[in-house]
Amino acid sequence: MEVNWICNFRKNHPDLWEFLAFNVLSNCATVVNFTTMWLCTGILFAGWKDRPFRWLLFDYTTPDSLMLCGFLSFLIATALAQIVNFFVQKKLVFRSDVRFREAVWKYVLLAVILVIISAALPAYSQQMFLKWGISEVLIPTLANVLNILVQVVISYPVMKFWIMPNERTKQKTSNKEGNIMNKRNNADKRGGVCK
Repeated sequence: MEVNWICNFRKNHPDLWEFLAFNVLSNCATVVNFTTMWLCTGILFAGWKDRPFRWLLFDYTTPDSLMLCGFLSFLIATALAQIVNFFVQKKLVFRSDVRFREAVWKYVLLAVILVIISAALPAYSQQMFLKWGISEVLIPTLANVLNILVQVVISYPVMKFWIMPNERTKQKTSNKEGNIMNKRNNADKRGGVCK
């Protein structure tokens, strides 16, 4: 009974199902992101919390930014999470039929943009959280949560329509007529439990 409800929802609302799957399966990358960030700030780069770092828009010069430790931790955590996310999203969410070599350069461009944003943003967001009186223990985690939200808002539409379109997405954007039938037919072709 429960599987039938899920299958019906998936068939009747393929775009919403895809967005939910994107967010749920992004948690694979989120786990990698948080684990890496905690290991880097707590162990790997902990000795560099007193070394200021500033370059272009990256301003890690105050103690609450974790300085060089914070920059390197957010940079590495975001980069590793993006690698995991590429494969999860391409295969499991978008079920994209685009060739790897066609998608990977676009995804690398997106990842570079996301890494720049995610490496620059914490220096500012951590200062904001500190001014709000939030515990210094929680500040890196909250900065990471903000980074992840920004990444979702940017990456979902870019991945869906530019990097990893599947036949359903291509049909939808090129031919609005018959949209409901295309959604249902293509949702049926995906297979899995909901055949």
